[in-house]
Amino acid sequence: MKYLLLLAISTAAFAQTTQSQTYFPPLDVNELHDIQVAQERKGEPPEFAVPREINVKPTNWVYENGKMVWRHQVEATNAVNLNFGFKDFYLPPSAVLNIYSADHTEFIRPFTHEDNNIYQELWTPVILTDKAIIEVSVDESEVDKVKLSLNHVGQGFRQIGQSTNKAGSCNIDVACEEGIGWEKESSSVAVLAVNGRSFCTGFMVNNAKQDKTPFFMTANHCRVTASTAKSLVVYWNYQKPFCRSGRGRYQDFQTGAVHLASWANSDFTLVKLLSGPKEEWNISYSGWNNEDIAPTSAVGIHHPNTDEKSISFDFDETKVTRYLSESPGERTHIRVGNWDKGTTEPGSSGSPLFDQNQRVVGQLHGGYASCNSKTADWYGRFHTSWYGGGESHNSLAPHLDPDQTGITFIDTL
Repeated sequence: MKYLLLLAISTAAFAQTTQSQTYFPPLDVNELHDIQVAQERKGEPPEFAVPREINVKPTNWVYENGKMVWRHQVEATNAVNLNFGFKDFYLPPSAVLNIYSADHTEFIRPFTHEDNNIYQELWTPVILTDKAIIEVSVDESEVDKVKLSLNHVGQGFRQIGQSTNKAGSCNIDVACEEGIGWEKESSSVAVLAVNGRSFCTGFMVNNAKQDKTPFFMTANHCRVTASTAKSLVVYWNYQKPFCRSGRGRYQDFQTGAVHLASWANSDFTLVKLLSGPKEEWNISYSGWNNEDIAPTSAVGIHHPNTDEKSISFDFDETKVTRYLSESPGERTHIRVGNWDKGTTEPGSSGSPLFDQNQRVVGQLHGGYASCNSKTADWYGRFHTSWYGGGESHNSLAPHLDPDQTGITFIDTL
C-alpha cells in the first residue's frame, strides 16, 4: 500500500483546505425509492445515483513539495457514494489524479497517464463518502499539458448491494458449496455501471482465437451503447468471501469500452473493454455454445439486485421460445421454467446462462422469477445473437469468430 502513504503525505500537506468547491443539496430518498420500485418492476436496470452535470477545470495551481497541485471538493449531503466523469481527459507522465474522502478514510486508486484512452474521458467507480476531494499533482514543466474537465457527478442514494428490494434470502452465494465446480465460470461475471447511474450484470466471453481479447457481454436493455460504452465501469470479484457471511469488496475495477454489437431481438450487447483485466484478479473468459439446441439443465451466475454474486440452478430441460412466452414464435430466447435453487432479480439482467456443459447459451433479458415466485425467466439466445441481423453491428459471429472457422462451441478460458 505504498500509494496510501503517499496519499497521506499529500493530504496532510494542505491541512484540510481546498481551492474550489461544488455543493449539491440532499436528495429525497423516499421519492427516489418509489421511482426505482416502479422502474425495476418494468424490468429497467436498477439506478443507484442521480446524475449532476457541471463544468469544473483546474485553475489556480499551487506549488507544494516540488509539485504543482490543484484540488476541488465535491460535497453532496447524505449521499451514500459519489462517482465522477471527466471529459477532455489527459494526464502527462508526471501527473497523478487522486480521489479520496475529505476525512481521508476512503480512496480510489491513483489514476495516471496509463489511464489515458481513445475517448479522452475517465469515469470512476463509486467512493463511499458524501464529501470527496479531487486532487491533481504534476511536475511544473508539464502542468500545461494536463487536460481535465469534471463534467459529471453521480450523487449516490444506494450502494452496490443496497436496493429498493434487497436480494431475497433464497439466493445462493457463489462461495457456498453449490458453487463448487463453477469457480472458473463465476470469475467471468461482474457488476457493471453505466453513465454513473445504473447497474446490471455482465460477463467476459472467450473467442475462437482464445487470445484473451477482452470481449464483454451484457443485455441490450442495460443501455451500453456506442455513446455510453466509454462510461462503463466493470467491478470484478464482488462476492462474499464465505457462504452467507462477510461483505463483498468492489475495488477490482476497470473503466471504458468500445461498443461492438447489439441486437434488441435477442437483447444482447457485446463490447471490448479498453484493457484486459489485471492478471492478479484471476478473471476467466466464459465458454459458449452457439448451436440451435435447448439445454437439458441450466445454471445462472449473476448479481441479484446488484448484491454479491449468486448462483442459481434449474435441473429441468429448458425451452426455446419467444420473449415472455411459452410458445416458440421467433425462437429468440431460452425459457427457464423455474429455478430449483436460487432465483434472479433486478440487477441480474445481462448475466450468463450456462448449459449442462458449463457453456454460455444466453444472457438474462427478464422474467417473473423471485424468491416468492417459482416462475419463468427468459434469456436471449446465444444462437440467435451469433447470427443476429447478419451484420457486424448486430451479430456475435464477426467478433468472436472473425476467421469464420465455423466453431460451434468453446470452453471457458
